[in-house]
Amino acid sequence: MTTAYKLLLVEDDLTLADWVIEYLQEQDFIVEHVARGDLVLKKVADFSPDLVLLDVMLPGLNGIEVCRLLRQDSQLPIIMLTARSDEFDEVIGLEAGANDYVIKPVRPRALLARINSALKNNITTPQNTQEITLGQLSINCEASRVIYNGKEVELSTSLFAFLWFLANHAGEVVDRDTVFKALKNREYDGQDRRFDVMLSTLRKIFNDDPQSPKKFKTVWGKGYLFVADAWND
Repeated sequence: MTTAYKLLLVEDDLTLADWVIEYLQEQDFIVEHVARGDLVLKKVADFSPDLVLLDVMLPGLNGIEVCRLLRQDSQLPIIMLTARSDEFDEVIGLEAGANDYVIKPVRPRALLARINSALKNNITTPQNTQEITLGQLSINCEASRVIYNGKEVELSTSLFAFLWFLANHAGEVVDRDTVFKALKNREYDGQDRRFDVMLSTLRKIFNDDPQSPKKFKTVWGKGYLFVADAWND
């Protein structure tokens, strides 16, 4: 593993927590642990994990409520740990914003596979990255402010989020499923074209006309491309 990812384990079963921590540390993860749901938000702020393993049944605050609170301002990958295997737990967890869930008793290799998959699919912007400047375009995430050619550009919340996401992946083709998981917390259903429409809107706002290098591209059968060099003109 080339990156030492940081994982936060939220689990009140200390025996389970001990072996999970030991196993994940053997896989070169940096792991920290809390045993109460009401300690999670502060720990996330202090530790800045790349992923949270979150038990459903917790003292202080249950895992579903913790997940909802985290999702209010973060796209941090969350994998729920549940002792029950019925559909109810799965649906509630996913509706709360979880990326995935693992049923106890936890199988080490299955857990590792889920973690690696969630980290691979995660396109969350690093928390210390608050501003992007590409040629004539400047985007400040903290202030939700966009400057283009020296002038401020007013964007809706959804358009700003989409632009910020694309700019963070400049030069990279991102598929629709990745976009939906990042911005809507769900998979692409094969029919929803909202981001196609939003891309057309961004093209109009930023004068992406046929006579100049395209700033945004739709790559047929693949996804969307933010062209970094086109913003220098």
